[in-house]
Amino acid sequence: MQFNGKEHLVWSLNNYLGLANHPEVRAADAKAAADFGMAYPMGARMMSGNTIHHEELEANLAAFVGKEDAFLLNYGYQGMVSIIDTLVDRNDVIVYDAESHACIIDGLRMHMGKRFVYQHNDIESCEKQLERATKLTEQTGGGILLITEGVFGMSGAQGKLQEIIDLKKKFNFRILVDDAHGFGTMGETGAGTHEAQGCIEGTDVYFATFAKSMAGIGAFVAANKEIVDYLRYNMRSQIFAKALPMPMVLGLKKRFELLKSQPELRAKLWEIANALQKGLKERGFNLGVTNTMVTPVFLEGDLYEATALTRDLRENYGIFCSIVIYPVIPKGLILLRLIPTAAHSLDDVQRTLSAYSEMAEKLKAGYYKENKLVVA
Repeated sequence: MQFNGKEHLVWSLNNYLGLANHPEVRAADAKAAADFGMAYPMGARMMSGNTIHHEELEANLAAFVGKEDAFLLNYGYQGMVSIIDTLVDRNDVIVYDAESHACIIDGLRMHMGKRFVYQHNDIESCEKQLERATKLTEQTGGGILLITEGVFGMSGAQGKLQEIIDLKKKFNFRILVDDAHGFGTMGETGAGTHEAQGCIEGTDVYFATFAKSMAGIGAFVAANKEIVDYLRYNMRSQIFAKALPMPMVLGLKKRFELLKSQPELRAKLWEIANALQKGLKERGFNLGVTNTMVTPVFLEGDLYEATALTRDLRENYGIFCSIVIYPVIPKGLILLRLIPTAAHSLDDVQRTLSAYSEMAEKLKAGYYKENKLVVA
């Protein structure tokens, strides 16, 4: 990536399978734009904005993730907010993971009924909140919607989908899984974290975005036909919004085709992720609890040190990565999140490992605290 006139090695792009600059993808995007322009279709899906291409993509996505039907959404963040708003009313109760993504939290804020949060990936805590929710719904006559993520994008931990689904033996609820990071990356075929954990059938409502593995725009939600039809005709953000433009739909069809037909892209992603994580662990770095390709590196330091070391990596080592500090994580900690992709090479990994080792030594020696940073 070019940044301030310099070439940088970037570990902060949502491009897991390296499709952003894939020649077949670029050709499909360009042809679709030339054939249809950026405006078509001119209208919302329920009016004049529906095409056979939208419907074909939905059908193919549904089959891939193991569901009866799917519905295309214009945006991932907006999509999740709207799914939550549509699925529940004031009589229903939502139970959700404490480390849910911001789009889930914003969806929860729109809920007029009760919501109970359980400790992150803590099944005992989840069970307690389901007990509370059950008692309440016995009074209101509503239902329970449990929301978690397939892959938590900050920590890299998988949501405990199968263990949560096992709780259906004791409680009556539906589970909504946000698998933005898991779709295209997790499971034997890349169908998602529910495939990886062997619980496709138990996952009631499956949501994923096109912004991660498919390097595009938009999202989809998949479930049984009854649920999808209800969402299709009740999601206000989609009913009253222009349909996903044709160039993106056709581009997504090509991306999806490559995701399914070229498993070597997913294999390359995991080769890079495993090499990166193995090398970091061997050098003593704390990667937290990640068990996916998301690679968080936890360091101890204050705000100034976080800013200085990130600038050092960027300006003097040519490495661009995301930094996370308080209040997202506790005070005194620095999180550098690395997102490996199929577009990276093993040489990129080695270059990054060397730079991180030097950066860690500087941090330990107080280099960044003492204001010694000099940009070469």
